[in-house]
Amino acid sequence: MDTNLLLQGTELMVLGMGIVFGFLTVLVFTLRGMSYLADRLGQPEEAAEATPLPIDVSDNRQLVAVISAAISRYRASRAG
Repeated sequence: MDTNLLLQGTELMVLGMGIVFGFLTVLVFTLRGMSYLADRLGQPEEAAEATPLPIDVSDNRQLVAVISAAISRYRASRAG
């Protein structure tokens, strides 16, 4: 009687693991397919790259002003 119960438990365990494995396999392939479709359908349009303007570092006053403005903006965003 115990052997029959042990076999039924083993069958149930194998069935449950098989169902979980099958579901996860289907999930992986579904996500890969969706990723492929999103990559193909969502190609970004060619945007013009904005190149930053160079700062003349020979004049330190401009550099100090830019750094001071950045620090002030950072502190203002952290305070509020």
